[in-house]
Amino acid sequence: MSEFYALVPAAGSGSRMGGDLPKQYLDLAGFPLIHHALTTLCACPHIGAVFVVLAPDDEHFKRYDWSHCAGKLETLYCGGATRAESVANGLLASELEPDDWVLVHDAARPCLTQAHLDKLIAELRDDAVGGILAVPVADTLKRADAQQRIECTESREKLWQAQTPQMFRAGLLARGLQQCRSVTDEASAIEALGLQPKLVAGDSTNFKVTYPQDIGLAELLLQKRK
Repeated sequence: MSEFYALVPAAGSGSRMGGDLPKQYLDLAGFPLIHHALTTLCACPHIGAVFVVLAPDDEHFKRYDWSHCAGKLETLYCGGATRAESVANGLLASELEPDDWVLVHDAARPCLTQAHLDKLIAELRDDAVGGILAVPVADTLKRADAQQRIECTESREKLWQAQTPQMFRAGLLARGLQQCRSVTDEASAIEALGLQPKLVAGDSTNFKVTYPQDIGLAELLLQKRK
């Protein structure tokens, strides 16, 4: 019987946020940004352990209190130069069984809920490939030229915006990342193997904090839930 595990790559700097502090440690509602995602993952009864992949020289993580995640949270100081490298290193260091399910989640998606996790696991636990949380693209899409003028309008039909967690068997994902290290999400590595991950409908609240203004939006959403 396979188990469910979570892996959170958190070795990046988040340069688009500006400042010297890595994005995952910026304050959000009185806690570091990464606290919210890790807390939700550790509270999920389906998940046996949560592996957070940090940069080898990370000095920030241990400064915070993680006692509420005791028994589930495991730190791996093996992060790489890219997300794909961090996930690949984390899979190797975690020593999961090839058939174990691993849910890879962005540290910068703090508004993940138990309902998101329940839906993802329920829809994918018997799937042959695995899949991802995603939302259909709602906005009109414009392609720009080199001068940032509209070159054309792209059809949004059948387009989805990828989110996380992205859930795949550990062995399959490791194989995909070994063959394709340039991907920006795990589903792309699975696609490179010729497989078709399933899209599981999420919602827009599970957004990624990318720019400074996103912090305020995430804080409002978390306060509303309380």
